[in-house]
Amino acid sequence: MSIEINKAFVQQFSDNLILLSQQKGSRLMPLVMNKKVTGKYAHFDRLGATVAQKKVSRHGDTPLIDSAHSRRRVSMDDYEWADLIDTQDEIRMLIDPKSSYAQTGAFALGRAMDDAIIAAATGNAQSIDASDSSSNVALPSGQIIDNDFNTGDSNLIIEKLVEAKRILMSNNVDVKSEDLYFVVNASAHASLLNETEIRSRDFNAMPALVDGLIDYYMGFKFVHTERLLGAGTADTDPVLCLAFAKSGLGLAVGKDVNVKISERNDKSHATQVYACATFGATRIEDEKVVSVECAQ
Repeated sequence: MSIEINKAFVQQFSDNLILLSQQKGSRLMPLVMNKKVTGKYAHFDRLGATVAQKKVSRHGDTPLIDSAHSRRRVSMDDYEWADLIDTQDEIRMLIDPKSSYAQTGAFALGRAMDDAIIAAATGNAQSIDASDSSSNVALPSGQIIDNDFNTGDSNLIIEKLVEAKRILMSNNVDVKSEDLYFVVNASAHASLLNETEIRSRDFNAMPALVDGLIDYYMGFKFVHTERLLGAGTADTDPVLCLAFAKSGLGLAVGKDVNVKISERNDKSHATQVYACATFGATRIEDEKVVSVECAQ
């Protein structure tokens, strides 16, 4: 059983377990391409742009334009979570903790999904060519906005938003029809709140702030998470915020979050709450993902 469960015994006179502050499941899964798969690997198939050929004579041969096919491979990983509730604990408690434990396990797996998506956004993607040979593809330097962009070391500022939008548009990303997202942590969000253009109605046809949170600005839907990666291992290293189009990142799910509650005969008939899932993520198209370094 969890060694912390004695804190919820009857003497506490609590009606239900209170879940401490945490990210409740995945926030990024709805923002990327989702694919249900079966097997060890999943693939996102891609079709490149082609060039039309000018017709120079009557009744000439029909030109054949070879379309560029490629794919990105996703390795599927298994995730698990479990905890035990002793029979004696249930007797001593005024509450039934099973549902809260199940919820906690599901939340943990949802956060693991976000970790996989965030890692895939800035890490190596596995490219598969026509002969089924694989190679690692790093996020190109042109898709990275340095911490010292334009103004020297800085957190998230308007200039970095403008540059992120410029990069996407220069890559011919259809910013009018694509769903665009900007993922920030609390520090980057607070930095952007200090920008006059964000707070003033003079710069916005409709308010950028909703309940003190940046909701939608410059075509980006803003999403908050504290799970973003750092540019290095030191606490003082910049955090990598993310700007991306929905079709630029993919999550392959082999098995969605599944929770089971059962009795463990080998553990003195304790109740086990077990949660599992199988999934993996990849960067589908480099040109649709921008990493934004932000000093904290």
